[in-house]
Amino acid sequence: MNYYAAFIKMEKPELNQHYRQAHLDYLAELDEKGFIFARGALANEVGGLVIYQADNEAEARVMAEQDPYVVNGVRSLHLHEWNKV
Repeated sequence: MNYYAAFIKMEKPELNQHYRQAHLDYLAELDEKGFIFARGALANEVGGLVIYQADNEAEARVMAEQDPYVVNGVRSLHLHEWNKV
């Protein structure tokens, strides 16, 4: 299992509340299935961080790109492999 850090930077703060519950529900579902290592908001309302557990980057990217915040352009996605120590 590999780890991938998804930084989801705030792009349209005016839409954040509208999609917040869908975003949280989506991550909770993935968390229940064991695909989330950690998740949470970043300070200063600049966005959030999700660390996905996946077999490869392509699998992690599919999950990250289906986040309602990303799908609806509320936040931009920056995905990087993370070396957990």
